[in-house]
Amino acid sequence: MTRIMIAPGRYVQGAGAMNEVGKHVALLGKKALVLGGKRGLDSVRDAMKKSFSENGIEYFEEHFGGECCDQEIDRLTAIAKQSGADVIVGVGGGKALDTAKAVAEYMKVPVASIPTIAATDAPCSALAVIYTPEGVFERYFVLPHNPNLVLVDTNIIAKAPTRLLVSGMGDALATWFEAEACSFTKAPNMPGGEGTAAALALAKLCYELLLEYGLDAKIACEAHAVTPALEKIVEANTLLSGLGFESSGLAAAHAVHDGMTVLEETHKAYHGEKVSFGTLTQLVLQDADPDTIYEVLDFACSIGLPVTLKQLGLKDVSYEKLLPAAEAACAEGTTMANMPFKVTPDMVVNAMLGADALGRAFLEE
Repeated sequence: MTRIMIAPGRYVQGAGAMNEVGKHVALLGKKALVLGGKRGLDSVRDAMKKSFSENGIEYFEEHFGGECCDQEIDRLTAIAKQSGADVIVGVGGGKALDTAKAVAEYMKVPVASIPTIAATDAPCSALAVIYTPEGVFERYFVLPHNPNLVLVDTNIIAKAPTRLLVSGMGDALATWFEAEACSFTKAPNMPGGEGTAAALALAKLCYELLLEYGLDAKIACEAHAVTPALEKIVEANTLLSGLGFESSGLAAAHAVHDGMTVLEETHKAYHGEKVSFGTLTQLVLQDADPDTIYEVLDFACSIGLPVTLKQLGLKDVSYEKLLPAAEAACAEGTTMANMPFKVTPDMVVNAMLGADALGRAFLEE
């Protein structure tokens, strides 16, 4: 198997980066469909309007319906075709950005990702996670290339709710452990090749930055302050996690997240919060060194990531209640197959119960 590493065409990050958005988007097209949620669009509108005008870009906005599902993608693609857009600009969180990437693929035009939160690694990936209209995971839509532009204004990120930054750290937390598992099995990464040494090193750096700067970044975000720690964590959540997962591969942590989406009680928990618990589950499942497990528990608790199923909204936890999630996590085509050993639903349920017990015990210490 050949080694493959993929990445966005251009990554721009910093306080006030939105003031330069027109300069970068002008390299991609001159008529933009800008789609996003109300909060996301409100946070960028003034700077985007000015910068687009200065760079000769015509644009129009369309509100994103809230779920990255086939129906919403089809609706927005029809609007993009009717308007003659030659570039798609996604603004907001992971689902809005994934939808923009899917629309751009159907339109065969470039796409720019402008995250207004640092809650997932979606901005950089050549992937759209497709859900049902009700929010249940359906499939991964693998795209032929990464976004042409990813632009992150850390002034905007610092003003977003801190829980979203913390959730992003939960998503990024899985990157190294899943990459490591895939390196053992030589499992194919998202573009279908073997991971590179560079991608594995970036995944490790992502984990190291989380441990070193995560708490300081959370504190800075609570003060709406852009500090060096916040900049490092935004980069870890967005760029390093994106490059690490995509070019190294996913494993149990994300499979557990995907499985938990069938449990309606977890729908109020954010993606990264469920992935964080999936990371603990993966560590239990693979019999990781206790020092590593407690390092992850300590980090998660220090920044407020959930370490128990109750914190994810699940009440009256039992084997029977978790079994549907475990079965979904182990279904054909999931990333559970990238683990270094055969994993069954029974093993996943027991690992989830074991992770939950460790989390409860840690909280009581």
